[in-house]
Parts: sequence; structure tokens; C-alpha cells
Amino acid sequence: MGVPNAGDLALWTGFRDAVRGGAMADPARYRPLRPALLRPLMGFIGRLQAASLDWEQGETELESFRVGERVHFIASLADGSGEATPPFCFTLLLEDGRWYLEHMESIFIRLDRMEAPPVSEFPDLEEEQKAWIRDEIHVSEQVRLFTFLSREKGPEFAYDWFRDGAGYALQARTWVPFVTPHRAFVLYACWDLARLRLEPTVLEYLSDEAARIRYVPRVFALYRQTAHLEQQIAFEDYRRLFEIIWRDRARHGGWQLDIVYHREECVLHLASVEPSANGRRETAFG
Repeated sequence: MGVPNAGDLALWTGFRDAVRGGAMADPARYRPLRPALLRPLMGFIGRLQAASLDWEQGETELESFRVGERVHFIASLADGSGEATPPFCFTLLLEDGRWYLEHMESIFIRLDRMEAPPVSEFPDLEEEQKAWIRDEIHVSEQVRLFTFLSREKGPEFAYDWFRDGAGYALQARTWVPFVTPHRAFVLYACWDLARLRLEPTVLEYLSDEAARIRYVPRVFALYRQTAHLEQQIAFEDYRRLFEIIWRDRARHGGWQLDIVYHREECVLHLASVEPSANGRRETAFG
């Protein structure tokens, strides 16, 4: 544990009081890792101030680490009920005798606790945190490619690039061979969301004509809570990309999809696409 010395405690107290007193509303108190991160970082700190958290309670296990001209503080804060928040890492940059907030992070890997090499065991994170990291990396690459393709080829070309429905439906059919391909798509989608992606998922019903999946997609929390995505893509485009991917998957799986949002939840309403007497394809949506 990095027990803070008197100097680090003084730095922390100054930062804490600046947050609680509203002084961090001044952009001059920041030195973000990239200029584009200033506004999101100020937004995060503003939410901490508005939450009226009990900083002193979290300070009982405060840790500090000096790395060059930076001091990293690990602290859990307490909410109104006295429950501790997940720990945050606050990084203060020291310049000319003053401190500036450089970064705030909720995920940090304690590789400082490793044994000396040779070593094959490495400190781990909670499964939910690792799922967040995997999705942040994946979504960031998607958005980066989407913005590049939009600029070079146009938005519609970029959207079409991400239609992966044929491959997704094939995965469902081959990895879930014990039911009809129609049902396999729905069952595989639930397994994918719940087990591979660790997103809370409920299959509310399933028949040959219709199905409904309710789940909490991590992609929208990523957009809200990471500092870089909103700098690269508008939320309307981000959500449209999400919906295009799912509708393309459903179409290749033999379903028509309607997506409804309820706060944090996303509900996938699936209606079977069946041939009619006149050869047209009709759905349970009419």
C-alpha cells in the first residue's frame, strides 16, 4: 500500500477542497493528457462535486504513488448512505510548485504488485472490469474505422461496412445446432450477450413467430463514461451504427427487429419473417 507522506496528504487535501469548493470549474486547474479530454474531465469532476460525497470516509485507505512529476492518488469516496464508491485514481501533475489535475480513472491494473521476473502470474481485475476494457478497445476501434470510412467513402458506405449479420447468423447456426436455425439465432444472441459480453440479459419469450430479448448494452455506458468517444462521433450516429448491426444480424437470422429503449435497458422485439401465399415475405409486425 502506498501510504501518503505529509506532502502527499497536503496535495490531496488541496485537491479535495478545490473539488468540493467549486474551484475545479476553472479550466486552468487542468492539464489533461490530450486537449480534447478537458471538457469530459471537467464534467466528471463536476459530477463528483454535485454528488456531495463524503471524501473523509474514503481517505481512511487513501494511497499515493509518486512517479516523476506526477502523484497518483487511489481513493474510494462514500455516498449519502455511507456506502463506498469503487476506487478512483486521480493523477495530479506538478509544475512550478503547483498541481494540476491530469487524469481521473476508475480502472487501473495493480501491476506494481507483481513478483519479480521470471513470473507467469499477473494481478487480475474483476470480470466486469475486464469486459468493460474489452468493449472499450473494440468500440474505440469500430468508431475509429467508422470515422475514417465516413470521411473517405461517405457515411452510408461506412455503415454498410459494419453489417456482420451473415457471419453472426452462421455462428448461431453452427454453434447451436440442436434447434432450428431460426431459434438458434435468438438463443445464441442471448448466450453471446450474457456469457461472452457479460451484459445482463433476459430472454422474455421465444416462439416460432416472435421473441423478445431485454438486456443492458455496455456500448451506451461506454459513450457516456469514456472521455474520447463523444469527441469522435455524434451520439445519433453512434446509436444508428448499433441499430444497423443488430438489424442486419436479425435479418440474416430470419427475423425482423424493432428496438425499444427503457433507460439503461434495450429491448429487442423480434418477429419471424415467413413466406406468404403470394411469395412475399411478411412478418408478425404486419
